[in-house]
Amino acid sequence: MTTQTTASNTPSTTTAAAAPKGLIGIPENIGRALATAGGALSVASTFLAWTWTPAFPGDLTVYGYPGGLQVLVLVGGALTALFGLASYGVKGLRWLAPAGADSSLKLAALGTFATAWYTVIAISVKLGGLVNLEPGGWIVAVVTLAAVLGAFSLPFERPEAEHHDADGTGWDRFRHGVRHQVAVLRAALAGGEPSAPARKLPSYAEILIIVAVLAAGLTVFTYGIGTEYDELFIGFLITAGFGFAALFKAGLITRIAAITARHSTVTMIGAFVAAAAFPFTQSDDQYATIGVYILIFATVALGLNVVVGLAGLLDLGYVAFLGVGAYTAALVSGSPSSPLSIQLPFWASALIGAVVSMVFGVLIGAPTLRLRGDYLAIVTLGFGEIFRIALLNTDGTSGPDITNGSNGISSIPNLNILGFDFGQEHTILGFTIGRFANYFLLMLLITLVVVVVFRRSSDSRIGRAWIAVREDETAARAMGINGFRVKLIAFALGATLAGLAGTVQAHVTYTVTPEQYMFAHVVPPNSAFLLAAVVLGGMGTISGPLVGAALLYLIPAKLQFLGDYQLLAFGLALVLLMRFRPEGLIASRRRQLEFHEDTEAPAVLSKAGV
Repeated sequence: MTTQTTASNTPSTTTAAAAPKGLIGIPENIGRALATAGGALSVASTFLAWTWTPAFPGDLTVYGYPGGLQVLVLVGGALTALFGLASYGVKGLRWLAPAGADSSLKLAALGTFATAWYTVIAISVKLGGLVNLEPGGWIVAVVTLAAVLGAFSLPFERPEAEHHDADGTGWDRFRHGVRHQVAVLRAALAGGEPSAPARKLPSYAEILIIVAVLAAGLTVFTYGIGTEYDELFIGFLITAGFGFAALFKAGLITRIAAITARHSTVTMIGAFVAAAAFPFTQSDDQYATIGVYILIFATVALGLNVVVGLAGLLDLGYVAFLGVGAYTAALVSGSPSSPLSIQLPFWASALIGAVVSMVFGVLIGAPTLRLRGDYLAIVTLGFGEIFRIALLNTDGTSGPDITNGSNGISSIPNLNILGFDFGQEHTILGFTIGRFANYFLLMLLITLVVVVVFRRSSDSRIGRAWIAVREDETAARAMGINGFRVKLIAFALGATLAGLAGTVQAHVTYTVTPEQYMFAHVVPPNSAFLLAAVVLGGMGTISGPLVGAALLYLIPAKLQFLGDYQLLAFGLALVLLMRFRPEGLIASRRRQLEFHEDTEAPAVLSKAGV
């Protein structure tokens, strides 16, 4: 981990003129105090009324009880105040900012300012002018602006090249590379991190931290998915985006990632327990619907991660394997529009759907996987289009009567496993869960299976062979690895996992049609969104595609009020994320080193990230 250095602890040989300066000409000590006090006052302002009328969503007229967008400003202000205190070196808060608090203080203050001013402007526009603001609205606007000014008066730290090698090449670059390799070897021998780590916590304390992080993650996800109006969701995106960036800059995300890596099994079990608790936090099926579709999308993205993230194969027609599993399950599940007129139990239809998808994966991969790069991408894109056109033509007129053409297979019955009807409401532990909550829990079990398969595969001999082929296929072949065989195994395994998820999707949606499996479709999952989920989340990791898929499904679903500008806003968000986080939101340790050469190498590089 890197340690941020302020102007106060620079070497004595550095003159005041050469000291790093902030963006604004405010003295550093005054700016730090202004930012910290601004964050604290932002929290206090949320307990005041911001407008006099409840016509603005969230009812911001109440004194003593934050509501709506005020809650988001409260969270941002609290983060700003905490990082401000941490920048003073307050004992007990240094753990929150192992990489330094100044950069994170700027991001937290900027996020709080953006959310507060967005709210003030939204109130003025919606209600018809600044006259609708109460004193709390004016106060929050002033104190958040003061916090931003104070934060940006702090000095910017930029690495400087040695005087004898100003361009950073030659001997300095060689010396940097040697130091980097020595850090890796030293960390591997010591079994710890190459930088000076913080005091190691006992195992029970680390497990408690993991539990707290998972609880916070469930709270954030539940809050985001349950935002009741458009203004609140936009404010949530602003606060969550700047908050995550601030925590990452502080080094807290890296520290927590190291803790979860040491307790990967506990983390995985805890994550699925937290996910299983989600339906019980909902009063109806409204948001459980989004939850089950996110799980389907995430599971398929994790299967694609085997192909793209581990084996390095660019597959642009992967959604076709989801369609193969869905259509197979629809044909054998007793649908009245199925020409087969048979009804198999779910375990049989799921097994058949997975096997048929695997067969298609082998049939498509066998003649094409000798291609590389762009050529393979074009071939897989063609397969996806061939699959969709074949579904349209097998309608009994242009071809055999199998899929009913563009009408698809409809009226797929709900699942019934051991007398448990997934289409009916059930009471579990005193909570009533509906149809989509039932399918959410079933899909969660399938996601767990896929996660275990991915984790065991990535840590196995074949997983190491995939990574070797991804890095350099020619070198891997020279070391005795059969590149074609290992790539075909990855293709078949990825297709199998997608087909397994497709068998549940068919029952959730009631109807499967060819339009659901296009390369680029407005509603995910589709091949374009699946690939984006893997790259955005973090290739080669377990949690990366899950987080990426959740964001890529949730954001378009919540931005529907933008109408024709929905995809424009969504595309801009992706551009910004890839600009500032090219390795993905949850990057594997290898990719983090690839994109950030100044990052010290972690102790373990062999396992896939969680």
